[in-house]
Amino acid sequence: MSTPEVTEVGKEFERLVAIMDTLRSPGGCPWDGQQTHQSLVRYLIEESYEVVEAIEAPDGVDRALLREELGDVLLQVVFHSRVAAETAVEEGGFTILEVLRGLNEKLERRHPHVFGDEPVDIEDVNARWEELKKQEKPERTSAFDGIPPHLPALALAEKVVSKAQKNGVELPAAPSLEKPPQTEAELGQALFEMVQRAKAAGLDPERALRTHARNIIEAH
Repeated sequence: MSTPEVTEVGKEFERLVAIMDTLRSPGGCPWDGQQTHQSLVRYLIEESYEVVEAIEAPDGVDRALLREELGDVLLQVVFHSRVAAETAVEEGGFTILEVLRGLNEKLERRHPHVFGDEPVDIEDVNARWEELKKQEKPERTSAFDGIPPHLPALALAEKVVSKAQKNGVELPAAPSLEKPPQTEAELGQALFEMVQRAKAAGLDPERALRTHARNIIEAH
């Protein structure tokens, strides 16, 4: 990206931050002024799924819609940061500047092969990334630490399988069920087995199920 473009990006981002400040300040928007981190959660989730919708459009990526939805996700980041800025620093408050600075520092720190002197070895990049993450978060001692507990069930299971593979954790082999599951325990076991099989085959179970459901909807 050229210098003029970077300058324009900075100006537009500052404009967005200023707009949010106005909306949250006295005399701004009553609805925006009442929102909290908790009340905004549903919108962050909805906007994220709308990004997915734009990417997985029937005729390929809907770039116009994607551009709009990415803007809505960015709004949520700025919104949450503005809400956080209203909390005292000693109580955990932070600003959008700290969010940006923290992200930039993390990206540079986790890419020493790009921003540092480490040699580039594509086969070791992922392993090095995981090693750096462990150094940054020594409090995570379990192979499954860091998995968001509120992920949708299928995505959560996939994350567990992925983490297990990365950390050399042997998952219990789920026996193939000869009859349809009769209990939630049996159903959970069967679904988890399907996720394991999907990951072994290099398939995305979340996208596969979502696509299948959409196909049924479109067929009716």
